[in-house]
Amino acid sequence: MSRTGIQWFPGHMNKARNEIKEIMPQMDVIIEVLDARIPYSSENPMVAQLRGDKPVIKILNKADLADPELTQAWMEYFEREDGVKTLAFGHDKGNEVQRINALCKKLAPQKVGQDKQLKAMIMGIPNVGKSTLINILAGRIVAKTGNEPAVTKAQQRIKLEDGIMLYDTPGMLWPKVENENSGYRLAATGAIRDTAINYEEVASYTAEYLLQAYPQLLQARYKIDELPECDWTFIEMAGRKRGCIRGGNQVDTHKMSEILINELRDAVIGRITMETPQMRDEEEEMVAQLRQAAEAKKAAKEEEKRQRRARARKNRR
Repeated sequence: MSRTGIQWFPGHMNKARNEIKEIMPQMDVIIEVLDARIPYSSENPMVAQLRGDKPVIKILNKADLADPELTQAWMEYFEREDGVKTLAFGHDKGNEVQRINALCKKLAPQKVGQDKQLKAMIMGIPNVGKSTLINILAGRIVAKTGNEPAVTKAQQRIKLEDGIMLYDTPGMLWPKVENENSGYRLAATGAIRDTAINYEEVASYTAEYLLQAYPQLLQARYKIDELPECDWTFIEMAGRKRGCIRGGNQVDTHKMSEILINELRDAVIGRITMETPQMRDEEEEMVAQLRQAAEAKKAAKEEEKRQRRARARKNRR
């Protein structure tokens, strides 16, 4: 099944990026909330660009939906980088979340003490659970929550205990997701509005990955004794099992695609992580090569234009 890239960058996100860039120099610690199911794809490259060498706490949120072994592998992977610490939280994070305050103070000891204020900025892509985390940290409802992306539209400051001022920011995707794989993972986990995605394309990508990485979970959930190798054949087989049939005894693949994606998001299939640290390294290299090829192509076109202009000038003489 053919697939196309996904782009989704509402105007308020561009405004937020400019505002973040302006106040970033004042920050002492950055808190980046990631989706534990897609730690690489939910990591906004703009955060790394904007924070520079400021210390960062990467929170792998929704860890109760993710593969626990891979969550641990991702935490170890991220912490190899200087100035990076990690925490993992699931649904029941009320007692755990205060560890964020302690870690902030550990990363910025110069801002700890009487009459001092530690400034921390919390960032994350849409629908990663950032607002829920903020409300628990604040001990009150200060951030609107919702089961859809881009609920927070503007910055706000929240005073926490222990002399910490938390700067909230809108959930931000970046203008273009260069890695097509990341685009599909973002769509599958709900970071991109459903109106901006093609369910069947996303389900095709998801099924292909799950057939390779979690075949036992698919067998158990969809009652298929012998799984096919082809993603689309699986969707048709699962559709028949679920009674997704339309006229002419044809499988309603759109309906089955919706079922697969929703059951992935709700962890009904099981605790699934859609990417590994090794996949990140491989895909980063692939994206770098594609970017290099695109730049070379652009340079060649510019050189061709320059030569055409030079020939035209010569002919006019």
